[in-house]
Amino acid sequence: MSKGIVYMLIAAFAFAWMNLLAKYLDTFHPLQVVFFRAFGTFIFIFPYMLIKKVSLVGKNVFWLSLRGVLSFVSLALFFKVVQDIPLGSAVALRYTAPIFSVIMAYFFLRETVKLGQWISLIISIAGAFIMKGVDFRIDTISFVLIIMSSVLVGGVFVIIRYLGSREHYLTIINYFMVFSIIGSLFFINYWRMPIGKEWLWVSLIGILGLIGQVFLTRAFQLADTSTVAPLKYMELVYALIFGFFLFDESYTVWALTGMTLVVFGMLLNIIVKRKG
Repeated sequence: MSKGIVYMLIAAFAFAWMNLLAKYLDTFHPLQVVFFRAFGTFIFIFPYMLIKKVSLVGKNVFWLSLRGVLSFVSLALFFKVVQDIPLGSAVALRYTAPIFSVIMAYFFLRETVKLGQWISLIISIAGAFIMKGVDFRIDTISFVLIIMSSVLVGGVFVIIRYLGSREHYLTIINYFMVFSIIGSLFFINYWRMPIGKEWLWVSLIGILGLIGQVFLTRAFQLADTSTVAPLKYMELVYALIFGFFLFDESYTVWALTGMTLVVFGMLLNIIVKRKG
């Protein structure tokens, strides 16, 4: 097994635990959880960037800032929804992000989108609406918010693709952390002080986010995207397992069918692109 595959599995596992903690910390305001996530990563990468002399500002300030804002809002919406609906459902619905990434790349980057990709996107959209229709735990507001989160993630993917090798990957990540920290502080009046073991959980959410980010980046550096990208969907498998055992979450056959269609559509999109 290649290092790239192993690293992606580790990344998916770390992100799954991060999402689990975001749900577990449902007595905290979602923006306070965002702060824990961002600050826990920032305190590690910021000193490293200074030591390695990685640019803190970068050359494309506008696009880096826009990436930071979109990522912050997307994460805030996701953590809000995670606290309100089943963990597996939230994770699965957020996997519709590549749909919007492909559409935005088509219009803004002039990338070619094949017929097979359009079909794969329709399949995923159908899966998302099946999930909403059959699982009454997914209220309309949560569904709209998670789709908005996915749209923003799609925009982030396009911006990162545009930046490409123009910026160091740590510079890109750091903008995300800085904007998330600053943005979340506007909601400080809704925060409360962690108590006892909660200090451990709020610390871990940032550390797990950092581990996931680092291993995700390394996975894409060491292996082809088409090889490691599908393994990111293991995050959904972990979420379903965690939800079942820790939050007593279960799903009907139709709900699982909707999740399967979302994932299948995204995997089909990767396969079609690979054959191009």
